[in-house]
Amino acid sequence: MNATLTLTAWTADLGDPGETPQAFASAVTQRVVASWEEGADVVLLPEFLWLGLERFAGGLSEVSTLFWDQLWPDISVALSQPNKCVILGTVPCCGPQGLHNRAVILADGRPLFQDKLCLTPWEKAFDPGRGIHPWMFLGWKLATLVCLDVELPEHSIALRDQGIDLLLVPSATETMLGVERIARCASARAVERGCYVAVSPLVGKSESELVDENVGRLSCYTPSQAAFRKMERMDESEVFTDGWHSRRWELSASALQRMRRNRVETNPALLASAGPVATAK
Repeated sequence: MNATLTLTAWTADLGDPGETPQAFASAVTQRVVASWEEGADVVLLPEFLWLGLERFAGGLSEVSTLFWDQLWPDISVALSQPNKCVILGTVPCCGPQGLHNRAVILADGRPLFQDKLCLTPWEKAFDPGRGIHPWMFLGWKLATLVCLDVELPEHSIALRDQGIDLLLVPSATETMLGVERIARCASARAVERGCYVAVSPLVGKSESELVDENVGRLSCYTPSQAAFRKMERMDESEVFTDGWHSRRWELSASALQRMRRNRVETNPALLASAGPVATAK
């Protein structure tokens, strides 16, 4: 396990879609590469990032075709680098099980994915994904939960005993209430699972009916344990309503390891449940 993992998270402004699909894809790719060149190991981008293509393609199925058939071949080549990882936000993906809101991941050039599992009432065009798919990168175990998925305790329970080191949350929220829900639940997941949790939000106004207004903050949370006492345990940016902004964190493997060796302090991540709690009648 690498001693440190450097993470850069970005906002993405859908009010700045570029003049062509290729120009939009190039702007995203350049930001990822620039982050890597500045020392990032992992780059995280927001949910629904690729709905910036909707003005060129029309509906969600057309965005899926445009991304996967025309843009993905070049993007995957440009961003397939050893010892580098990117979560490219989410994009519609048509498959045999329907249309999914899919987080696109490249780790050491390996294409991976994580579909959104629980859908909001206005994501009627999408079908829910199946299962959480962690992966290894530089000896760290990573997983992605897309936006609303991090708010559901069932998904935290599904990650129990998985040994997750870093949980990555691409998000898209239109109000401060949504921003607060994501932040408060992401922080809870860091405490429950004993891992780092980072959030990357969509911002700006767009022509997309699904994400016409977006607001959010970049954030990273750690467990609230002794090994992290001298660190910033809840690092949150200002709230952004537009623009492309980034924030960088150096994540310590030794802090995770010290925490997991410490069996004296109270740590919910190391405690086994006693089973279902009976409801008093």
